[in-house]
Amino acid sequence: MTPHLPRIGIAGVAIESSTFTPYRSGATDFEVRRGTADILDRYPFEVPAANYVGVLHARALPGGQLDREVYEVWKAEIVSCLTAAVEIAPLDGFFFDIHGAMSVVGLDDAEGDLITAIRAVIGPDTVVGTAMDLHGNVSEILFEACDLLTCYRHAPHIDAWETRERGLRDLVDATIKVAAGGPRPHKALVHLPILLPGEKTSTRIEPAKSLYARIPELTAREGVTDVSYWIGFAWADQPRCKAAIVAFGDQAEAVDAAALELASAVWEKRHDFEFVAPTGTFEECLEQAVASEQRPFWISDSGDNPGAGGADDTTYALAQLLARPEIRSGQASALMVSLVDPESADAATALGVGGRGEFVVGGQIDTRDPGPVTLRAEVIALDDAPNTGRSAALRVLDGDRATGLTVVVTARRSQWATRDMFARLGLSMTGFDIVTVKMGYLEPDQYEAAAGWLLALTPGGVDQDLLRLGHSRIDRPMIPFDAEIPAPTAADVARGGGA
Repeated sequence: MTPHLPRIGIAGVAIESSTFTPYRSGATDFEVRRGTADILDRYPFEVPAANYVGVLHARALPGGQLDREVYEVWKAEIVSCLTAAVEIAPLDGFFFDIHGAMSVVGLDDAEGDLITAIRAVIGPDTVVGTAMDLHGNVSEILFEACDLLTCYRHAPHIDAWETRERGLRDLVDATIKVAAGGPRPHKALVHLPILLPGEKTSTRIEPAKSLYARIPELTAREGVTDVSYWIGFAWADQPRCKAAIVAFGDQAEAVDAAALELASAVWEKRHDFEFVAPTGTFEECLEQAVASEQRPFWISDSGDNPGAGGADDTTYALAQLLARPEIRSGQASALMVSLVDPESADAATALGVGGRGEFVVGGQIDTRDPGPVTLRAEVIALDDAPNTGRSAALRVLDGDRATGLTVVVTARRSQWATRDMFARLGLSMTGFDIVTVKMGYLEPDQYEAAAGWLLALTPGGVDQDLLRLGHSRIDRPMIPFDAEIPAPTAADVARGGGA
């Protein structure tokens, strides 16, 4: 007898949003997919057998808070399409494909708001699963609305697609079990009053490396299907922003124990999290880079990292590079990549390769000192790609003489994490003495290319120094904002499900 194929809906809006950046994310920042075929084509793995109903999926590079009107339009479309779908036949399952740290203007829990609207349509019997970024947030509303929650186990996120495949597979399996008369999975949540930047919780280093390494053993226990550890999102000022442990499976006692065990392990290490690389002010990092024999020497302009929601146009680092005599004279070669500046990218395109002109670069979105920087430059390369828009490599000039500094400007906010992106402009990750990149921790290609690396604690919308950002609405007490807090106990475990 052919087994019943579950009917699975898919929808979501995925973005990581800083509430401290002046940038506002809008519809043009997103790649939007509609319909089953287009949404399933997003997944680079073989999806488990099911009858899928793809609705709408929108995904963007991290940015600022999403415009409320754009969100409400997408929310209404998702609700409308799901309403039409359930009128044809009920959904056995629903895959909520999100990042987990979306902020929408006027909402404290955007994913909670969206899943609440979806639940109102699909009903309480539909099994809901989600697979998230470990820098997402698990609010009580999101936890209650979802039956299965999982997240990445690596930072950098080398397992992003593996996590979605696991989440979708577990969802399909659970819907089949429930359809056969079995109970819904039991689930457990432990919130931890810890809020740390991803650059202190990379799984390349301890203690996160060992904490995440415990997960396979916990999930191998009888009655436990999955255990996840969310770091939380440090650059949003919302009550839901905090660390979370979630476990689910068939046996309530085993699930509760696994969640509390990992939560206790994290708590024991709460004061041991350190930055993934040596840190300093940008001036200190540049001084070391110039003096070092390690080439190339990379510096992360971490406070304006677009991969965490930074505006991508602060000029604090650029001004320091321009003022450095070794770079100005050409004694040291330096690359800064990249600054979002549509006007400069368009002007460079109009000049063409080899053209020279005056440019006023950056400082249009995040206008903090020193603001827009004027420079004379020669266009040495041009490109146009979906993730960058028009882009240009500008070799800075001192009069008519070339300096050692090359600056990349783009029409769209973008994160230059791969060799291919550099190559499109004829640039090499290892072709300069000093590379300044708007990043936090380095992604794999960057990490491999860097002979030396420092994390500059620069100002911006995703400042690594959380205490100077000015959080006022997060739950308190909270580490590192407060010195010490009572440890979590069994009484702090929130539970749900049918096991």
